[in-house]
Amino acid sequence: MNSPNGLPAECLNCHLRSDNFFCALSQESLEAFNQIKKGAALSEGAVIFTEGQRPRGIFMLCHGQVKLSATSRNGKALTFRIAKPGEVLGLHAIITGKPYELTAETMRPSQLSFVDRADFLRFLQAHGDACLRAAQHVCRDYQEVYHVARCIGLSRTISGRVAKFLLASATDGQVTNGVVRATLALTHEDIAQLMGTSRETITRTLSEFRRKDIIELKGSTLTIHNKPALEQLVAGA
Repeated sequence: MNSPNGLPAECLNCHLRSDNFFCALSQESLEAFNQIKKGAALSEGAVIFTEGQRPRGIFMLCHGQVKLSATSRNGKALTFRIAKPGEVLGLHAIITGKPYELTAETMRPSQLSFVDRADFLRFLQAHGDACLRAAQHVCRDYQEVYHVARCIGLSRTISGRVAKFLLASATDGQVTNGVVRATLALTHEDIAQLMGTSRETITRTLSEFRRKDIIELKGSTLTIHNKPALEQLVAGA
C-alpha cells in the first residue's frame, strides 16, 4: 500500500529497502520509525536544506540521488559526496543541535522520509540498534570528508584525482571481457565540484582519457576500456 504521494506507507514492506542504515534495522525499530516518519516526493533540483539553516529533522533518502555541498562567500562550490538510497541526511546537525553543515539538493526525482528532530532523538534513546547505526553513519560521513580533503590536498595531478573518482564510480559496474560499464549521472560541473577544480579542467581531462581510449562517457553511461591505465594514474598521483 502506498501513501498519497506515492511513497510506500510501511517501511517493512517497502520495495525500495536497501541494506543501508535504517532500512536494515530490526523489525521492532522499523515499526517504530514508521510511526514517526512522513513521506515526501521531490523533483530534480529541489533543495532539501541549506548550510547554516536551523536543523528541523533528518531526511532518509528512499530513492534518487542527493548532492551534498558547501559554498564559499565568493560563490565557489565544493561537493563532498553524492548520497544514495538508504542514507540519512542532516544527521550530525540533528544530534548536535547545530546548523546544517552542508546544502542538500536532489540530482534527480527523489523520494524521502522526514522525521522531526524531537521525535528522532526520542527514537534513538528507545532503540539501541538505531543509536548504533546513527553513530556509524556519522563516522562514515566524516571519513568521506577526510577522503575529499586527502584527494584534493595530496593528489599531485588532476588526472590521477579524476582516475580515482572514475574507478570508485564504477565499483558496482558490469564487467564484460575486461570492459567496465557503470552509470554516472553527473555533469562535468558536478564532477568538477567533487574534484575541487574547474569544469573546463574536467572536460579537458575526460577528453584526454577518451582520446587515449581509456574511458568513454556518453550521457549517464561510463565505459572503462582500460582499467589498468586508470589504476596506473592513481598510483602515480
